[in-house]
Amino acid sequence: MEISGLDHIAITVRDVKRSRDWYCDVLGLVQRYAEAWGDVPTFVCAGNTGIALFPASVAKPKARPERDTIAMRHLAFRVDRENFERAQNELRVRRIEFEFQDHILSHSIYFYDPDGHQLELTTYEV
Repeated sequence: MEISGLDHIAITVRDVKRSRDWYCDVLGLVQRYAEAWGDVPTFVCAGNTGIALFPASVAKPKARPERDTIAMRHLAFRVDRENFERAQNELRVRRIEFEFQDHILSHSIYFYDPDGHQLELTTYEV
């Protein structure tokens, strides 16, 4: 078997339209496949990688899992240094809190989407 790359990740959200708009507006992702599938799932993409947004079937989702719980911890997007700096400025303007981490080989910022999914922007241009 040979895998050519990550196609998409599926996440559950409280409000698909709100999440679609947030991912497109804040991260610059582009909606695709609406003409084929409609609203479920809603695909938002960057290049060849996408996020499939599915509606939650419960009104009040459970809290975020603890760090030692087996679960997806975050979604990470790679950016170049210029866009890494631009993203930090954009998040500050939008008053979206983020945390910077120096991983020696890379720099990352971590923040949350409207449903509490942790996102990472990382650059290897340090």
